[in-house]
Amino acid sequence: MRITISGPPGSGKTTACNKLSDAIGMKAIVFGEVFREMAAERKMSLAEFGRMAEEDGTIDEMIDSRIIEIAKKNDNIILESRLSAHLLLRNGIPAFKIYLDASPGVRVARVGMRDNETFEQALADTIERQASEEKRYMLYYDIDINDTSIYDLIVNTDIIGPEEVVDHMICALEERGCL
Repeated sequence: MRITISGPPGSGKTTACNKLSDAIGMKAIVFGEVFREMAAERKMSLAEFGRMAEEDGTIDEMIDSRIIEIAKKNDNIILESRLSAHLLLRNGIPAFKIYLDASPGVRVARVGMRDNETFEQALADTIERQASEEKRYMLYYDIDINDTSIYDLIVNTDIIGPEEVVDHMICALEERGCL
């Protein structure tokens, strides 16, 4: 079974992805790490690299074609990225699609803690990053990243910890006969 995990920055995607991978023994690939590595290689912040990606469609194209390639080659994999669910759906690749969300204040606080930034800096960076992603995904793919209608499971992570998030995922996967 292919599983996608999507959601906005700071929603807990990466943590949940890694914990779900450990819990069910399935390989996971976190594409946000690929984007961060590409930014770091260029000595750029995520926001700066996002602006660059707005001008250079090959950046997203490279990452997104990799998502599709990996999904086609692996029947049992967890893919964590903002677009993985949309890309697999558009390419007729079956997957259980999970969307994690949290309120803006919670997400920004998490981003600030993760990136060792003040709340104000994390807020500015998160707003800029989300705007850049929304613009790029609409421009390159005609995808409204805020449309959650394609997901099989939506979990709000505001007041629950990573273990409980994973419990929700596992229960939903078991109920659908995916595990």
